[in-house]
Amino acid sequence: MSSDYSAEQIQILEGLEAVRKRPGMYIGSTSARGLHHLVYEIVDNSVDEALAGYCDSIDVQINPDNSITVEDDGRGIPVDIQKKAGIPAVEVVFTILHAGGKFGGGGYKVSGGLHGVGASVVNALSEWLEVEVYSDGKIYKQRYERGKTMYPLKVVGECPADKHGTKVHFLPDKQIFEDTVYDYDTLKIRLRETAFLTKNLKITLRDEREEKREKTFHYEGGIREFVTYLNRSNVALYDQVIYCEGKKDNVLVEVAMQHNDSYTENIYSFVNNINTPEGGTHLTGFKNALTKTLNDYGRKNKILKDSEPALSGEDIREGLTAIISVKLEEPQFEGQTKQKLGNSEARGAVDSILSEQLTYFLEQNPVTAKQIVEKSVLAQRARAAARKARDLTRRKTVLDGLSLPGKLADCSSRNPEECEIYIVEGDSAGGSAKDARNKSTQAILPLRGKILNVEKARLDRIYGNAEIRSMITAFGTGIHEDFDITKLRYHKIIIMTDADVDGAHISTLLLTFIYRFMPELIKQGYVYLAQPPLYKVEKNKKVWYAYDDAELANILNEIGRDQNNSIQRYKGLGEMDAEQLWETTMDPERRILLRVTMNEEMTSEIDLTFTTLMGDQVEPRREFIELNAKYGTLDI
Repeated sequence: MSSDYSAEQIQILEGLEAVRKRPGMYIGSTSARGLHHLVYEIVDNSVDEALAGYCDSIDVQINPDNSITVEDDGRGIPVDIQKKAGIPAVEVVFTILHAGGKFGGGGYKVSGGLHGVGASVVNALSEWLEVEVYSDGKIYKQRYERGKTMYPLKVVGECPADKHGTKVHFLPDKQIFEDTVYDYDTLKIRLRETAFLTKNLKITLRDEREEKREKTFHYEGGIREFVTYLNRSNVALYDQVIYCEGKKDNVLVEVAMQHNDSYTENIYSFVNNINTPEGGTHLTGFKNALTKTLNDYGRKNKILKDSEPALSGEDIREGLTAIISVKLEEPQFEGQTKQKLGNSEARGAVDSILSEQLTYFLEQNPVTAKQIVEKSVLAQRARAAARKARDLTRRKTVLDGLSLPGKLADCSSRNPEECEIYIVEGDSAGGSAKDARNKSTQAILPLRGKILNVEKARLDRIYGNAEIRSMITAFGTGIHEDFDITKLRYHKIIIMTDADVDGAHISTLLLTFIYRFMPELIKQGYVYLAQPPLYKVEKNKKVWYAYDDAELANILNEIGRDQNNSIQRYKGLGEMDAEQLWETTMDPERRILLRVTMNEEMTSEIDLTFTTLMGDQVEPRREFIELNAKYGTLDI
């Protein structure tokens, strides 16, 4: 053991050096997600001004050099001297970690963001940052480079006496981030959500790069309009959005919800405008109140007979879109990811306010109340049928009479970390894949035709579908409430379909099923898309494979475009023999796999995309295709 571990090895990082040394600790990663997080941090500071009642509008601009400008009409960060630091408060906010108006000094009642570290973290990770404050008829300005102050705060001009607010302009540091190009759509989704959650706040996003774009978000109805937006690809069960709001134990509560004709539950929870994808006490309070109130109403009004079992929460939440938004002074989060609220008072506040106001709504709207209860009863019956079908899919030992699906060519290894399963369309491709594979670690499951579209089916039909049952049994995890990630038999689930329109549709159906019933497989990075080549090029007994038209062009430019070239366009995997399939698509040393990932901050938009693409409503799908056709490829 080395003995040269002494005080000299202990580093003290001054100022913002710690942020630059370990950026992932502060913004999650230095990938595109972390890059966009910088914008959210500055915007969240402006939103805090809006929540405090001092800001009406926020302008966000992507500049031609991929720098970002965020301007608000709030009070403006204070410019007077902060006594303890001996420098202006605005400089404290941008240069000292854990400094800000969110630590009990009376600046903010509620706030989001990183609780005061946001501005300084953005500054630390920017090549440069400039801040301007408009206050008392003067424009104050200061510039920083990689977190270091370049000059003292100074007055650079005058402004109208009634103008107030803050403008922040920063350029992300190429030394820190893998990529510094901002994506307009990513920012648009987040800013739209922020506007929904902050009633009456106007947020404008402007892109000043080559493809000039601008969008303004302003929702007087707040989260009521959010629910309407999320439900637009479905048919609502009743016209009005149910809305409850109130304050209890210093917790401000807002709930908006509406059932639709789908079978999917889409519930999103927020604390101080920050998404909590893992839920927490506020979500528990919501579920408790909803279940109890609907059961009480159903029994009292004889819609739910005494002989019938009580409705479960899942029965009532079938086809429900809901937003739960709470605001409180000191949110406490649980878990490593800080995505789950722990405050006990939030549970009681949501439960109490929703129970009282929902009871009143149901009594005032008996037709709607009956529709909700009757839909829940149908869901209950389907769930009972599904329970019987589910038992058939549970992977048991041979002694129990049910083994792995017969079509599955399993691998011999029993170590999930080295095992992978290919989901292949059709027996032809399945046969090639079985011959090509490494039998030790690669399993093959051929599917017959297109699987059931789970977006349009209840749980009993899903369990009754033979192809889906085969997948559930092969994976080993179960689905829905039975899902257990520790029982996963393969750490790579690889969807391998033809590189054509039909293949893309099958991939989408499979991803819809996995996302709706086994989302943890995607979250933990176990799902992949195989990338078979489109072309095989032969010349003088040498072979090249091209995965798209651009790669084919490059190959032809390199080897020459003459009569000796033989170009084969693969119409499907079945056209490849086992050797070709192995060397192009299945050999771990040479294959290309795309890992399927999801950004949990955008769950509502992901849900909406699946509903739009795979649901019953034609018009929203047509609009989606028209908007996004330019990003797709046409296969003729």
